Amino acid sequence: MSEAKKIQLDASWLDQLAPEFEKDYMTSLRQFLVAEKAKGKVIFPAGNEYFNALNSTPFDRVRVVILGQDPYHGPGQAHGLCFSVRQGVTPPPSLMNIYKELQADLELPASAFTHGCLENWAAQGILLLNSVLTVEQHKAASHQGKGWEIFTDKVIEVLSGRETPCVFLLWGSYAQKKGAVIDRSRHHVLMAPHPSPLSAHRGFFGCRHFSRCNELLIQMGEAPIDWRVN
Repeated sequence: MSEAKKIQLDASWLDQLAPEFEKDYMTSLRQFLVAEKAKGKVIFPAGNEYFNALNSTPFDRVRVVILGQDPYHGPGQAHGLCFSVRQGVTPPPSLMNIYKELQADLELPASAFTHGCLENWAAQGILLLNSVLTVEQHKAASHQGKGWEIFTDKVIEVLSGRETPCVFLLWGSYAQKKGAVIDRSRHHVLMAPHPSPLSAHRGFFGCRHFSRCNELLIQMGEAPIDWRVN
């Protein structure tokens, strides 16, 4: 059985990405993850959630892409969607700043954002993609440079080559560099500083990406996103 057939990945994405699972970098990445687990290290998110972003938003249903960097590394936080945490987990500071901008941009009440789970966004066609899909508990960025970036670059590449346009939201220099391959003649790209407390005041607050995204979707003949999480 090929490695691709062993992966629990939505068929629409598997059609685009199957060859990646046979490449040397992915073999090395698998070996690294197995070895880390054998050492007793705790890895987030759970193994069946590594590809949660892709499984939650099939290739042909992607309308918006938000690029993150690494999964959260605290217990119970990461579940495979960038910036998102499970219901019942306190929303981290960057997500709180996203909610603040949403409230200001779209004049939504705070009651529209009472938890940090963004599954409602994913279900509407927002691909919530981290660049790196795993992390060791309590060790931020511990799985960078192990191969995930190559895989997620390919995800962006196949989306960029798709005929149907989508809107990319690139927050911070890391996401903007990763998104440099996007075909701007076909897709819409909105850029702003990262929503982290360290940088949100430099232009994330006031970027109005959420209303601008909806305006672009409407121009494309698409329904706007309902950004409320409740």
